[in-house]
Amino acid sequence: MDALSETLLDTKARETGPDIEDVFHAQYGRIARVIAGVIRDPARAEELAVEVMLKWSRTPKAQSENTGAWLYRAAVRAGLNELRHRTRRERHERLFSLVRKTPTPEELFAAREEQRRVDVVLGALDSRHAELLLLRGQGLSYEELASTLGLNPKSVGTFLSRAQQAFRKEYIRRYEGK
Repeated sequence: MDALSETLLDTKARETGPDIEDVFHAQYGRIARVIAGVIRDPARAEELAVEVMLKWSRTPKAQSENTGAWLYRAAVRAGLNELRHRTRRERHERLFSLVRKTPTPEELFAAREEQRRVDVVLGALDSRHAELLLLRGQGLSYEELASTLGLNPKSVGTFLSRAQQAFRKEYIRRYEGK
């Protein structure tokens, strides 16, 4: 909207009171763009622009002032409030998911099934490979693996890589080849 249109709207508002429909049609697009620039969500920006326009229509003081400036300030504030709301909601959702992460029955079943598959594959591997993978899975370092299994510390990486390849090959053969 240009300055002349704004001046005409302000003059008309002073004379007879603002025509809400005219102001809406003249300002809505600009207000929605301002909000979208702040929150980066055009659909939500349109919803907030309607709320800003409703707030303007219910605020007599805003209708007697410079309408365009009041709407612009209200649009920026609405966008910033939406960003704050999103941040709070995301923080609460993260905290809630950390505190209360009860698995669904499907998730429990899938986890048990996957553990059963891993157990079957480990049982089919050479015992040294299985031991190496289990101990590494428990968090043992290469040095600890070497001393526990009687290996040269420099060759633990090679043995571990071979064990992982053997596991992968057996898993694929049993479960992904079907």
